[in-house]
Amino acid sequence: METLIIRTKSKSNAKLLFELSKKIGDQVVILPPEQAEDFALGLLMDKIKTGETVSRKDIMKELSE
Repeated sequence: METLIIRTKSKSNAKLLFELSKKIGDQVVILPPEQAEDFALGLLMDKIKTGETVSRKDIMKELSE
């Protein structure tokens, strides 16, 4: 299974793509803008993960400065 996310500039394009996808038998889900942003942020976070950990002490020190 593949996933395709398309961000359209107009509702008419979205409607056309939605109808086309349904017609060819694919499942279609419309994400609200907030969910699309959350998804993009998650992808970015996964991409830049370093695997490093930071101690609570170091975090509190940075926050207090």
